[in-house]
Amino acid sequence: MELNPQVVFERMFGDGSTAELRASRRSRDRSILDSLGDSLSRLRVKLSASDKRRIDEYSNDIREIERRLQIAMQASTVAPADLTVPVGVPPTFDEHIKLQFDLLALAFRGDMTRVGTMTFARDLTGRTYPASEAPTAGFHGTSHHGEDPRRILDHAKINQYHIKQLAYFIDKLAKAEDGDGTLLDHSLVLYGTNMGNSNQHLHHDVPHVLVGGLNGKLKGGRHLAYPSKTVPTGNLLLSILDLYDIHQDSQGDSTGKLENL
Repeated sequence: MELNPQVVFERMFGDGSTAELRASRRSRDRSILDSLGDSLSRLRVKLSASDKRRIDEYSNDIREIERRLQIAMQASTVAPADLTVPVGVPPTFDEHIKLQFDLLALAFRGDMTRVGTMTFARDLTGRTYPASEAPTAGFHGTSHHGEDPRRILDHAKINQYHIKQLAYFIDKLAKAEDGDGTLLDHSLVLYGTNMGNSNQHLHHDVPHVLVGGLNGKLKGGRHLAYPSKTVPTGNLLLSILDLYDIHQDSQGDSTGKLENL
């Protein structure tokens, strides 16, 4: 797991130079692409108009992320001494999660990885989300709402805010050209939780969302409901593996594959 987007960026696009040289480059506000200028120019001559556009989009995305990382670094150096985030991590959750999603989208688009995971928050976090419609409510606290309608509403607002962050990522994939479609057409995004009822720590009837075409293997626009307290999450995970032609007899506490997926 990597919390710091600056470290993720260096892992993805690091040029093999030392940490000191990379720091020097950042201090001079230079892009990691500067050293590739001639190579990119020669490559563009050989490309079709659509591929030139993709190269330009990818390069612009890298430069924009570098700019935002630089801002985060500067914000960290002038932050109060008691700030709990490491140097290089944006001070707000909103910018932090979007930077991480942008890096993940770039990694998919450049085929640096085929699989990525993102944890929005630790289970026991008390963090608040000022950009949500419940700006002072703590996530873990509202999850144990005691059936109080006001706390349930606050918890719903935080969850809605998290879903909007997911939508940001989905939009990035939907706009990224990839072969005969988009990255979203060729991908599968699983978003979910580990609780069906967080107030009682119940793991029954856990909701999940699947987004993406998976090369035509998954039909969207559906809500699938299964018999209550009988279908474990393992059945969903086992069924997803099947969609990728990875056939296993079981996954965790699975009892079989999902029907109609």
